[in-house]
Amino acid sequence: MAPKKRPNVVEQPTTRVTRSSTRNANSKPVSADPELPKPKRAKKTTMSKAKPEVKAAAVEPKSKGIVVEHCTQCRQFKIRAVKVKEELENGVPGLEVRVNPEKPRRGCFEIRVDGENGEKFVSLLDMKRPFGPMKALDMDKVISEIIEKIK
Repeated sequence: MAPKKRPNVVEQPTTRVTRSSTRNANSKPVSADPELPKPKRAKKTTMSKAKPEVKAAAVEPKSKGIVVEHCTQCRQFKIRAVKVKEELENGVPGLEVRVNPEKPRRGCFEIRVDGENGEKFVSLLDMKRPFGPMKALDMDKVISEIIEKIK
């Protein structure tokens, strides 16, 4: 038996599916009334208006306050600062302990009373790696001494 002839039907070529063609097919149809773009905000200039600094907290402390300033260079500073904060808050009820209220100094670990003329309990400044003076410090002893002085 002889093979059958194919009919002479011209098939339309298949179109390639690309990312752009699927994106165009899935896109929203163009509407007659396009949405207006949102108005842009005016840029704020920092030089034209300077905000006054508020220092009411430093002038009138509401309660006793302790500041723990620690360097952000090493994780060991943070571990000790959090330990001091938790122990002091548990040991003295109503005591406000703040950790790094301002940008800390480099290589610094300091515990002091809040205020301009605050008493310094621990002051370790300009320490270099491996931070020997801080690691040699017995934190439990320091915390107990601070609690005794505050009460």
